[in-house]
Amino acid sequence: MRSMAASVLLMLIPLGAHAAPPEGTKLSEIIAKVEQTPDLEYVDEIDWNDRGYYEIEYFMKSGAKVEIKIDPKTGAQVK
Repeated sequence: MRSMAASVLLMLIPLGAHAAPPEGTKLSEIIAKVEQTPDLEYVDEIDWNDRGYYEIEYFMKSGAKVEIKIDPKTGAQVK
């Protein structure tokens, strides 16, 4: 009975839910680099995209919203 309940629970979890960034540049290092952007007000959101990069959204002091994609292996921006 216990294994059947575990199987049902596992089926409810989306397949991509366990996707994690590969080893490479630490997220803290990536954010530290983003925070060095002149006139940056604050980092608003960081998401992991299943295509293999971080999506980072931040706002400038002027109020402009900026969205960038960063490769976790290299720490470089994805075009």
